[in-house]
Amino acid sequence: MSSRQADAALLALALLLAGCGATVSTKGSVTAPPAAATEAREARIAEVTRALLALGPSVDPAEAARAARIAVEVPLARARDWQVTDPPLVHNFKVVNGLRDKGVCQDFADALEIALAGERFRTLELHRAIANARNLKLEHATVIVTASGAPMESGLVLDPWRTGQGRLWVGRVTEDPDYHWESRAAVRAWHAAWKARTKAGT
Repeated sequence: MSSRQADAALLALALLLAGCGATVSTKGSVTAPPAAATEAREARIAEVTRALLALGPSVDPAEAARAARIAVEVPLARARDWQVTDPPLVHNFKVVNGLRDKGVCQDFADALEIALAGERFRTLELHRAIANARNLKLEHATVIVTASGAPMESGLVLDPWRTGQGRLWVGRVTEDPDYHWESRAAVRAWHAAWKARTKAGT
């Protein structure tokens, strides 16, 4: 194996170990600046607002508009703070190897959840979700929003990591082409049960 081939193999291995499961949705324009032009950003906020309102008639329009602005703007700000300028897996590699402090999917999900939770919405409910927890693919974390009291499966995925550089991916939980989402609580319970079985040798 040549030196170049060895370097490529090591990079591929590092990316696999970097966490957050990338899919085909990470393809596309990854060289765009982290903050979109004001007009494009406002159009995106309006689009996300409409998607949140579509969760049900009980959703307050003002809350949907606030949540949409946070969901679009906070990840872009964190991407600037964390110097996220690369595609998702490349940035994960940098975090794992100490070249960047933050910017993996969990960091984006944490930041978005904290910002949204601070609004204390009455008509919207937040859920933390994990994909790929029960298979060989790498886990991926995100925030899901539903109408208050509605099941997570009826919600909207707000994923700031998947597309890269803090740009928000939005879609219905049941229509996500790349990930099958479970609640974080369910995944933690499954992990605990698995560890107990392993310890017991069953």
